[in-house]
Amino acid sequence: MRRDVFQAIADPTRRAILSLVVVGAMTPNAIAEHFGSARQTISKHIQILTECEVLVQKKTGREIYYHFNPKKMKEIDIWLERFRKMWEDSYNQLDDVLNDL
Repeated sequence: MRRDVFQAIADPTRRAILSLVVVGAMTPNAIAEHFGSARQTISKHIQILTECEVLVQKKTGREIYYHFNPKKMKEIDIWLERFRKMWEDSYNQLDDVLNDL
C-alpha cells in the first residue's frame, strides 16, 4: 500500500521529525537523539516519511542525511486552499453580522 503525505503528517512523532529536519539535513542517529523512543521506532517513522517523499535521503560518504522536501508538502497547501476560501467567506459574513450589531 502506497502512503500519501497526509498519512506522513498524521503522527505527532513524524511531525516532530519534520520540524527538526526542516531546519537542516540530519542523520538518523541525530534525529533519534531528540526522542525517548528506540532508534528502531524512529527509523520506522523516517521510513514512512521517505516513502511519502516528505523526506529525501542523500548519502554523503558513509552517512545518510535526510532532507525536507517542501514540494511534497505543497500537496497539503493545495488541498487546504479549497477550504481556505470557504473559511474566509464565513469569517467575512460573521464580521458583517458583528458590524451590524
